[in-house]
Amino acid sequence: MRHKYETRGIVLARTASGEANAFVTVLTPSVGLIRAHAQGVRRPGAKLAAALATFVESELMLVRGKDGWRIAGAILFENWFVRMHSRAPRTRAARLSRLLLRLVAGEVQEPELFPIVTGFFEALATLPEDAHDAAEVLAALRVLAALGLDTGRIPGETSVFTPALLAEVKAQRAEYVARINRGIDASGL
Repeated sequence: MRHKYETRGIVLARTASGEANAFVTVLTPSVGLIRAHAQGVRRPGAKLAAALATFVESELMLVRGKDGWRIAGAILFENWFVRMHSRAPRTRAARLSRLLLRLVAGEVQEPELFPIVTGFFEALATLPEDAHDAAEVLAALRVLAALGLDTGRIPGETSVFTPALLAEVKAQRAEYVARINRGIDASGL
């Protein structure tokens, strides 16, 4: 019998597979970043479709099989895509997701990544757009640090994106962007 995992997860990407299936890249706090097969999710009226859309946070039922992960169930918890009211914050969320997927080959179990991403998505959904650039810089730097690609001091706690903290990041933006670029170079990608 295969073990079932119940966890919360954020869908970072979704790729079509066959006529009605998809591979979903999910970031979870307990099992990390995984790619899971979702059967029938692209069919019209599919029950899991809304809970497995890009930038959606859901309660997931995952099954680990011999061929990898499979999504057995999902219940929508938070639709970050809808909460990010315009194209600009969604673009920033997509850039951070692409960076994370680029830096992580395969699966990784890094517990700091989930609160970084949820905190960043919350900042994009609630803070004014003039703070979004600083939030993106801070989130990218935190992701690099969590993956061991930056060892410098990072202000604030993992999931915190307050206006005062983002003002500090904005003041030192050039230094932080240089660190991000060094971290990406260090990854060899």
